[in-house]
Amino acid sequence: MMQKYSILLILWAGLLLTATSCGPFRSSVKKGDSDVAQGKYQPAIAHYQAALKKGKNLGPIHFKLAEAYRLSNRLPQTPDHYKAALDLGAKNEETLFRYGMALKAAGNYDAARQQLESYLAVASNRTFIAAAQREVANLKALPEILKTPSYQVVKPVVAVNTAASEFSPVVQDGHLWVTATLETTPYLGNGEGFQNLYLVAVTDTAAGTLKLVPGPVNADGRHDASPAFTNQGRTIVFARSNTGKKSGRNNVDLFISNLKTGAWSEPTLPTSINDDAAWDATPAFSPDGRTLYFSSNRRGGQGGNDLWSTTLDAGGRFSRPVNLGPTINTPGNESYPFVAEDGTLYFASDGHAGLGGLDLFQVIGDSVVNLGSPINTSSDDFAIFLTGENQGFIASNRPGGQGGDDIYSFRKEQPKLVNFFVDGRVLERNAKTQGTTTMANIRVTLQNAAGDKINETVSGPDGTFSFPLDTAQVYSVLAEQNGYFAARQPVQTLGKTPPQNQLTKPLTEIRLSTSLVLSKIVRNKAIVVDNIFYDYDKSDIRPDAALELDKLVQTLVDNPRITIELSSHTDARGKDSYNQDLSQRRAQSAVDYIISKGIASSRIAARGYGETQPVVRNAKTEEEHQRNRRTEFKVTRIED
Repeated sequence: MMQKYSILLILWAGLLLTATSCGPFRSSVKKGDSDVAQGKYQPAIAHYQAALKKGKNLGPIHFKLAEAYRLSNRLPQTPDHYKAALDLGAKNEETLFRYGMALKAAGNYDAARQQLESYLAVASNRTFIAAAQREVANLKALPEILKTPSYQVVKPVVAVNTAASEFSPVVQDGHLWVTATLETTPYLGNGEGFQNLYLVAVTDTAAGTLKLVPGPVNADGRHDASPAFTNQGRTIVFARSNTGKKSGRNNVDLFISNLKTGAWSEPTLPTSINDDAAWDATPAFSPDGRTLYFSSNRRGGQGGNDLWSTTLDAGGRFSRPVNLGPTINTPGNESYPFVAEDGTLYFASDGHAGLGGLDLFQVIGDSVVNLGSPINTSSDDFAIFLTGENQGFIASNRPGGQGGDDIYSFRKEQPKLVNFFVDGRVLERNAKTQGTTTMANIRVTLQNAAGDKINETVSGPDGTFSFPLDTAQVYSVLAEQNGYFAARQPVQTLGKTPPQNQLTKPLTEIRLSTSLVLSKIVRNKAIVVDNIFYDYDKSDIRPDAALELDKLVQTLVDNPRITIELSSHTDARGKDSYNQDLSQRRAQSAVDYIISKGIASSRIAARGYGETQPVVRNAKTEEEHQRNRRTEFKVTRIED
């Protein structure tokens, strides 16, 4: 992929301003191919688009057009053309691989993985195979990266961003320095202007208008980008496309200039850190100004662009650069290093597991950690510069910006947190007095809404217990003891988290309370099931009765060792035989309902008693008759 490791790969083609003469008889395709060979992707795109209109052998032309977009870092335009190339017969290995990578850059992660795995099934090119295998592994790691909250708030720096590209933000001496393509003279690599160094006064975020840095650090007809400062801001190292003696993307070196009497000196080319055959760019100094980090594709690396370091002695001489090694560098590309005040190294990479093109990473111990969303996206996210703990600037070409690359500020705004707990007490009900006493050493289980066990404890000497809870969840707590009916109470945190503006501390504890009351199981003792009502002369289970029967279902679930009889009773009004039949039908309807909820039929029996077992004999008032019209259950068996 065309990446920002080439300073947007605008630098890599150098300063080819003189148009190559194309004979009038050369085809649009040959013109496009010639432009690509010279890094002139903008006119190449126009030639390939013209060739598409000629309607002949279009598969290879779509591939060439996709490549011109890719090499000029315009990835959103590539997937359709790679797919068109495949659909029209250009099914070579590179097209299959590039299409998978284009899908990843578009954020279509599942489709990208499927495409790359399909490619691997037929692949033979070892270079593409290794890259595809690495990308498939990276894509498998994405769910973990995406689900990890970063609490970062990312905002565009509107005052700085334009329809051009702005990147490489660096804060120095109260000013934000950026690299921007604001020149009107177009660069043939991508149609934007040449890159120059600009600055603007800055406080927490940039405000004002970008101004071109005066002096020779900006050269006509060259790209100047990515400044780094040392010597208390009096020395600048930056990347520049050189005089044109080298060709292609290696046409970039690091230059040095010093601030003397308020003006920058003519930049010089330090041979000790530049490699004549390599692309050297994106410099950054350590906080003490003694170590320079930069990106280079010189020999001796892990592949692609690697991060290198060199030390600066008291005489201003740089040591021989050293590769940062395989923990940081990959067969992909690493660039845009930054070292925080605490020594933490940050950088951009497309070789480590990431969300898209370039992602931003930090080194923690021996591990490279993705900074996650929203700092990283499926687009290129790079050039981080910290202005404080968990805040600073980045560059990105994510959708929704004002131009190609834009500057964004970021700040960690971790929300105030709430920890929920449920505190409860286990009690025993006295059947005679209906009073309660505490029960120690009783097993208490915390269950989720599906009835799965989440946690378990035993009540303390005073009957108390406690569980931590997650936010926005529905639970129940269940106490169980042999010889007692299990006691269950619902507990939920759903909807109980206060709004952020009502929280006054970084961490707030909210403690919910409940009680679990255990009652002894007494065989053949009738227990009334309240609120079981039937329509006149009917035995159908009404919705209001179903709610009460559901509670009995839960009792049977919580007490799997008991068998019960469910009985229905009528008042004394009406014929005895009719009341007997009606009560049996009602009891059976209730039992059938309970069985339909998953309770084994062997655990419950229906019994209608009609008017034979009144609670109030010789009932006269409607209230007394209603007491006689009841549904009860009793435990008939307890398994050992």
